[in-house]
Amino acid sequence: MAIQRLRTETRYSEAVIHNGTVYLAGQLADDLTGDICQQTRETLASIDRLLAEAGSDRSRILSATIYLKDIAADYAGLNAEWDAWLVPGTAPARACVEANMYAPEVLVEISIVAALN
Repeated sequence: MAIQRLRTETRYSEAVIHNGTVYLAGQLADDLTGDICQQTRETLASIDRLLAEAGSDRSRILSATIYLKDIAADYAGLNAEWDAWLVPGTAPARACVEANMYAPEVLVEISIVAALN
C-alpha cells in the first residue's frame, strides 16, 4: 500500500496516511496569545480539519499524545476542553506530559493517530 503525505514541508508532513491509519504531526493553536483553554480549542479544531482532509474524524482516534508547557497550571483547562470535544464512548489511548516547547508562548501541542473512515 502506498504512503500518502499531506501538507508536506521540508522537515515534516502535517499528516501521513498508510495502511488505513492517519498519523498527524503535532498540532498547535493558530493564535498563541490565548490561555490554555483557547489554545486547546484551536488545536482541537486544527485536528478536526486535518482528520477530515485525511478521511477520518475525532471518533476514529486511536491514540493521542499531549504535550503541555506547564502540566500543573494547565492540565485541568486542557481536560475541560478535551472532554467537551471528545465523542462520548470513543476515548483513545492517551499520554499527557510536560515538555519544553519550541517557543515560550506555546502552551499545548497534540499529536494524533487515527483510523480512516
